[in-house]
Amino acid sequence: MKEEEIILNTKDGLLDCRTFFKNTEKFPPIIFYMDAPAIREELRVMCRKIAANGYNVILPNLFYRHGTEGNYPFDQIKYKTKKEELKKMLDTMNSTKNSMIIEDTKFILKYIEDRIEKSNKVGIVGYCMSGRFVVSVAAKFNNQIRASASFYGVDIATNKKDSPHFLAKHIKGELYLAFAEHDIWVPKKILNIIISTFSNLKIKSKIDIYQGTDHGFAFPERNTYNEQAALRHWEKLIRLFNNNLK
Repeated sequence: MKEEEIILNTKDGLLDCRTFFKNTEKFPPIIFYMDAPAIREELRVMCRKIAANGYNVILPNLFYRHGTEGNYPFDQIKYKTKKEELKKMLDTMNSTKNSMIIEDTKFILKYIEDRIEKSNKVGIVGYCMSGRFVVSVAAKFNNQIRASASFYGVDIATNKKDSPHFLAKHIKGELYLAFAEHDIWVPKKILNIIISTFSNLKIKSKIDIYQGTDHGFAFPERNTYNEQAALRHWEKLIRLFNNNLK
């Protein structure tokens, strides 16, 4: 596997990304949207696993407007135990708007078009914070995004005008939404809105509730990690990509 650091020029600055190439640029491209704790080795390990299944993966630093790994406005370790660091992380997350990530994705897709074949068959996956980005991006770039997955994604349904669930009708590729059974970030009221909305859309989508899990169940370094659910998550994700991108 070949790994590279690339820098993309956007209207807001320099977007740094890590790329994971499966020996050749000819494999289908995947964009991996990070969660709120941001870029770290845990995410790189997950990207390598996707790449090992026959994909080229791009991991963009969605907080590049604020900093880079080890230099964010919040401490990537202490946020777990220090309320002030958690607040800083949430402030950084909330200041990263859907419109920003849609704009950033335009530059990522241009890079894919220039570097990787099959640019009209792109897969995307996001966790937690990036659930809203996945749905928004899949709707905006519906001719290129053919497979999308969100795991315990937050803010997919809000009362804002740019709420992803309002845009989802434009999605053309297959969409998979997975949620934890117990999740303070996705309360039952919101989950019911998501289920009702997506069930009535004329798009190819599936929603799964992972029983006995909490938010973050797929991340090995979280105290909510659930090995059985994580394995199921990998099975669902790779099957989604294989069925739509290969």
